[in-house]
Amino acid sequence: MTVPPAAVSSGAVPAAFELKSAQLTLVALVVKTHDLAIVAAELVRSFGPKGESPDFFDTDGVVIDFTQTDIVLPHPQWEMLMKAFGACKLVPMAVRGLDPASLAVAQRLGLTEAPPEPRRVAAPATKAAASAPAAPAPLAKAAAVEPAGVPALARDAAPVPTMVVTKPLRSGQKVYARGGDLVVLAMVNRGAEVIADGNIHVYAPLRGKAMAGARGNAGARIFSLCLEPELVSIAGIYRTTEKELAGDVLGKPAQVRLSDDGNEKLIIEALKS
Repeated sequence: MTVPPAAVSSGAVPAAFELKSAQLTLVALVVKTHDLAIVAAELVRSFGPKGESPDFFDTDGVVIDFTQTDIVLPHPQWEMLMKAFGACKLVPMAVRGLDPASLAVAQRLGLTEAPPEPRRVAAPATKAAASAPAAPAPLAKAAAVEPAGVPALARDAAPVPTMVVTKPLRSGQKVYARGGDLVVLAMVNRGAEVIADGNIHVYAPLRGKAMAGARGNAGARIFSLCLEPELVSIAGIYRTTEKELAGDVLGKPAQVRLSDDGNEKLIIEALKS
């Protein structure tokens, strides 16, 4: 039987679908060169099937951010970049920073326009924060992929449980807590990596690499009862320990966080009881 349009519009027949607002976690690829072949090659080298972190992404949505270039579409290396996304299990969904003509091309390719990336608002300085010792070594920012500052979970999504690791991590081992916090109850040896989208807690010596806020959570922190890392990173801001940490944090209970002033400075400070 055919349902009259009037019956549908009047609500006599239950709707076949419902529209609700939703928020997704997206990664932003910030393009810093006109040579998309270089971008594609670096992506595959880092996150492809034979790359350094082959399982880092799992059909994650990506915003292609052109705000740092004046690139024009169509681009002769565009298909090369799309193939690189596929190899890295990334799904292009939106673009940012294109001129109107290039944006129209991107929209014909099925991509939408992403809003400008929100800037972090500096929190009011407290006496404790103002006196916190800053890390003495120079800082660097991860260049290949920068997580977008997009709200994390859809309204009805279930909370992500904290991942707990109870055994020591040896050199070459890698643990990634996707979407949540990571708690490690044993030693993280040199050459091992612990990664989390949230906080990282290591209740033992941390001697490998630790990367918290992996998808752009600037409020994430790293905690360890014995901080002796090769590298620490919060939301893409990282520091290696080729230059030794200060004596008040090296080998002692300490935390790693970003500064509260919005200047993307890494703070390494002792944990005080």
